[in-house]
Amino acid sequence: MSVIEVKNLYKIFGPNPSRAYPLLEKGKSKEEILDETGNTVGINNATFSVEKKETFVVMGLSGSGKSTVIRCLNRLIEPTSGQVVIDNTDIMKMSKEELMQARRRKMSMVFQHFALLPHRTVLGNVEYGLEVSGEEKSKRREKAMNALEVVGLKGYEKQYPDELSGGMQQRVGLARALANDPEMLLMDEAFSALDPLIRAQMQDELLELQARLHKTIVFITHDLDEALKIGDRIAIMKDGYIVQIGTPEEILTKPADEYVRAFVQNVDRTKVITASSIMKKALTVTIPKEGPKVAIRRMEKAGVSTIYVMDTKRNLRGIVTIDDAIRLSKENNDDLSSVIQDDIYTTTPDTSIGNLMGVAMETKYPLAVQNGEGHLVGIVDRASIMAEVSSELGDQEVPTPLSKNNGDEQAAVRKEGEQ
Repeated sequence: MSVIEVKNLYKIFGPNPSRAYPLLEKGKSKEEILDETGNTVGINNATFSVEKKETFVVMGLSGSGKSTVIRCLNRLIEPTSGQVVIDNTDIMKMSKEELMQARRRKMSMVFQHFALLPHRTVLGNVEYGLEVSGEEKSKRREKAMNALEVVGLKGYEKQYPDELSGGMQQRVGLARALANDPEMLLMDEAFSALDPLIRAQMQDELLELQARLHKTIVFITHDLDEALKIGDRIAIMKDGYIVQIGTPEEILTKPADEYVRAFVQNVDRTKVITASSIMKKALTVTIPKEGPKVAIRRMEKAGVSTIYVMDTKRNLRGIVTIDDAIRLSKENNDDLSSVIQDDIYTTTPDTSIGNLMGVAMETKYPLAVQNGEGHLVGIVDRASIMAEVSSELGDQEVPTPLSKNNGDEQAAVRKEGEQ
C-alpha cells in the first residue's frame, strides 16, 4: 500500500517558472533552459510512490534534484506544480496549520548536518520538537528518553552536542526525529558528513532500527553503495528527472541507460545479487504420501540424480538420491524417510552470492533456498553462482575459498542436519 504518491512533480527556481515548461516539452537541457530563461530546473516531472514500511532511496550527483524532492514532500520547498499525496491527502492543498500538524505527527526529518542546538543537552534537543508542539513536560521527557534508548544513547541525556562524536550527534538527530513516533522518516544525506567507518556503522544501525520499528523511510544519498545497502527500492536522478526506479538487483542487472550503467559499473555485484535472483525451481517429492517410485519417475523425467524431500507442511526434510530410491523400490519399501540425507546446505533468498561461493565450491549438491517459514522455495547450483562470480571478475581467476564456513558464510549458510 502506497503511503506517499508523487505525481508529475516540478520545481522550477527563478523569476518566471512558466517559461521553462515549453522548453522542457521540447527536450531542452537544464543548462539550455537556464541560458534562455534564467530559471533553474530543480525537479522535472517526477512521479513515484513509496510503500508503507519501505526504505525508498533517492540518489544522484550534486544538482540532480534529490534533496529538492525530499523537501517538496513536506513543503519545506514549495513545488511549482504537481501532486504530493500523503496518506490520500494532497499536501499541496493543506492549510498552514494542517501542514504543520502533518510535519509534527506524520513525518520527521533528519538532516545532513545534525542541526542540533548547542546550548541544549542531548535530552533537551530530542524533546525540543515535542516542546514546540505543546507536549506536556513529563510526557515529552518520557518520549525523548524512549527515543534515546532506541538509538543507543541512554545515559548520554545530560551531555551537550559538542561533547559527542559525529556519529553520536547524528543519533541525537535521529532520536529527535523518532521522539514523536512519526509514520515516515525523511533523511536528507543523513550520513554524508560522517567519516567512512562511522558512516558504515550508522547504515548498519539504521537497518537494525528499521527491522524493529518498520517506518516508512525516504533516504537521500549521492553514494550508490549506501543506496544499494539500505534501499528496498532506489530512484536514480539526473538533472531533475528520474532516470530509473528499481530494486538494488534491478538497478545492477538491468540499468535503464548509459548514465545508470556508468553508475553501477564498479559495484561488486556479488555483494548485491542474491540467491533469489539466480535460484531455480527444485524437483521435490512429498512424504509420506509419495514414495520411491514417484521419486524415481520424477528424477528420470528431469534427468537428475537427486530429489528434494518435503513433508506435508512444505518443510524441507533433505534429499534422496536415485540409487537409494531404486534400492527401496526393489525392496518394496514405500517409505523414503529411511534414506533421506539431511546434511545438506541451506540458505535464505536474500543471501548474497558472494557469501554462497565458498560453500558452493565444497558441496556436491545444490544449496536449498528456504524462506522464513522453512519452506523450500528453490535451489542454487554451483554453476549459477560461479557464472555470476566470473561475470564480476572478468578475466581474473575465480578465487578458491579456504573453508566452507568462512567469515560471513557462517551466518549466511547452514547445514540442514545441524539445525
